[in-house]
Amino acid sequence: MKRRDFIKLGGAAAVGAGAAKLLPAQMQSGMPMQGSSAPAAETTKADFTLQIAPVALELAPNHIISTIGYNGMCPGPLLRMKEGVPVTVDVINDTDSPEFVHWHGLFVPAEVDGAEEEGTPPVPANGRRRYQFTPKPAGTRWYHSHAMAGADLHRGTYTGQFGFLMIDSGNDPGRYDQELFLALRDWEPFFSSEAMDTDEQEDQGPKPEKPAVMDTRPNGLEVTSMMYSINDKVLGAGEPIRVKQGERVLMHLLNASAIENKRIALPGHRFQVLALDGNPVPTPQFAEAVMLGPGERVDAIVEMNQPGVWILGGTDDMARNAGLGTIVEYANQHREPQWVAPAKPVWDYAVFGRAGAPAGPAPDQIIQMVFEKLPSGAGKFDLWLVNGKPYPHEQEFVLKQGARYRLVFHNRTDDAHPLHLHRHSFEITEHRGKPMAGVIKDTVIVPLFGRTAVDFTADQPGLTLFHCHIQQHMDFGFKALFRYA
Repeated sequence: MKRRDFIKLGGAAAVGAGAAKLLPAQMQSGMPMQGSSAPAAETTKADFTLQIAPVALELAPNHIISTIGYNGMCPGPLLRMKEGVPVTVDVINDTDSPEFVHWHGLFVPAEVDGAEEEGTPPVPANGRRRYQFTPKPAGTRWYHSHAMAGADLHRGTYTGQFGFLMIDSGNDPGRYDQELFLALRDWEPFFSSEAMDTDEQEDQGPKPEKPAVMDTRPNGLEVTSMMYSINDKVLGAGEPIRVKQGERVLMHLLNASAIENKRIALPGHRFQVLALDGNPVPTPQFAEAVMLGPGERVDAIVEMNQPGVWILGGTDDMARNAGLGTIVEYANQHREPQWVAPAKPVWDYAVFGRAGAPAGPAPDQIIQMVFEKLPSGAGKFDLWLVNGKPYPHEQEFVLKQGARYRLVFHNRTDDAHPLHLHRHSFEITEHRGKPMAGVIKDTVIVPLFGRTAVDFTADQPGLTLFHCHIQQHMDFGFKALFRYA
């Protein structure tokens, strides 16, 4: 299946998004409890304020889109917090639809986490809500809308509601000269029966879950895009990243897409991967290209040792030419930006791990989770099944507080799925057919027809959502709710 009628985007630099006007919010009475998101009319100033409102976003010269963002911009403001120091966040919703703000990767109570399925109260339409929580663990986290979208491509993560959230531990040695926050995005999504999927083209790994007889029924409509950016500008628009020879640049990379796994590279340079999903890896390694599923983050140091003007961008030619990139310009270099395709090694979490047994104790219970796709099972769209049925899964996944669990993911579909577990971190113990240890994450890509196992401790009581981080998959069945006994 190929993407049709491809349109190449380009152009010179342009300035950013227009700010939306702050509308009067509907104040609601009641004092919030610690670790709560109760509505309140507060007399104390919040540590942070997020305003959800329409944004006019200029992605390229003469190409302005209308979306919903935070504080008049996309990405939203960088929220920098200190680990263990309580914070308050006021969220003002100046739209006509209830909203949810999910604090992705944080250990917070279910009523604050920002997921309707867990019982978090919404931020009411034309209203506000105050969140109070203690940020942990340290590392690169992010925040984003967790609203259901269904067939509405102007809701949820299809909008510009996303931003970086850094939790500082105070132990950062600061061995770098620049710190960059770079989010990969797709824009103007649309439904298509010919959506481009590069998963099968790029994945040559083992496929233990591939059915003996393939389902040949045609798929339902899928969401795709032909406009991409890094942060708020397509490749060729906006200011370049300016560097000097010899600098060490710390890049915080995020796939804030609602749709696709993406691989990016910077020709002539290597990424020294230090952390995955904000958690330091046991074995930092160099990589020519970085693979990120929606929801994943990579922290990497890049040594600036190849003077010139380069394109940092997607390795998929169509996505890069459609905007997925930015220019890295060395001082005193004036030439056309260069792109050189990297080799295509398999992105393997295991190389960042360590030998030996998993860090945690042996699991008390192993939970098998089988993922399947029912083509056109939801009318015009595919239906996604977990253990033979779509969400909800009443009383199917019940956890005992303090117990250790192993989740074994059996992906019997032809898509690579970025799977996210709310309010917990897990250790990957098997991936691509081999055991591994030491890599702690909250989102993991399970390869098409592949198998992955993760271990976690049930130490965050309350309802816990598990789902594929591709919006359409989540909306049409690919999620489950874990309950504590």
